[in-house]
Formats: sequence, C-alpha cells, structure tokens
Amino acid sequence: MIMAKDDYYVLAYRILAYLYLCLKEGEIPDQDYIGPDSEILNISRNYWEYIMVHLYQDGYLEGIALVPTVGKVNPGVKMLRGVMITPKGIDFLQDNSAMSKAREFLKTLKETIPGL
Repeated sequence: MIMAKDDYYVLAYRILAYLYLCLKEGEIPDQDYIGPDSEILNISRNYWEYIMVHLYQDGYLEGIALVPTVGKVNPGVKMLRGVMITPKGIDFLQDNSAMSKAREFLKTLKETIPGL
C-alpha cells in the first residue's frame, strides 16, 4: 500500500496519536492542531468532517458533537473541550496494520507526533 500525506489512515493516525499523547501527558488538546483549519492536516473541511465522523462513530474518539447539516451527506462536527481518544482508539492506533503503515510512512517523512 502506497500512502500519501492526505490518506485517511495517515490523517487518522496524526489525530489519534496527538490525542493519545495529550491524554498521557494530562494536557487539553489544542483544537487548532487537529481542527478543520489545521495547517498540520492541511485538508478540506468536508474531508476533515468525514474523518472525524468516522473516528467518532467507530468509537475511536469522544468529545465531539455531530450536527445535522442541510444539503450534506455527513453531519457537521463540533469539537468539544473534552475531545479525547478512547481505549478502543488506543487499541486501533497501536494494533491496526494500516495505522502501523501510516506511522512508518510518517517516520520516513520525519513527521511523527512529538513524543511518539
């Protein structure tokens, strides 16, 4: 599998790894780092919402609210102050083969999350 910086699993890895680091350090995540206008993620709002909706619905993160939006397939996403990775998200981050490939891809770019 060839990956790119904007692949779903690469972006999901960045988001979940950052939230896991914040959890371990007892810090409140900086929403600008993982938000829709993040310079780190550098993706469209629609793609960001798609990723966040699925991470939330799959049980990998909590602390967001899904907001129905007229004319859109996916709901809008509102991050709450308490956005965090779940135990299921930690397991996905550490044990999923696609996430391992994303981690290795980011290492080759020297773009891993600080502290991980």
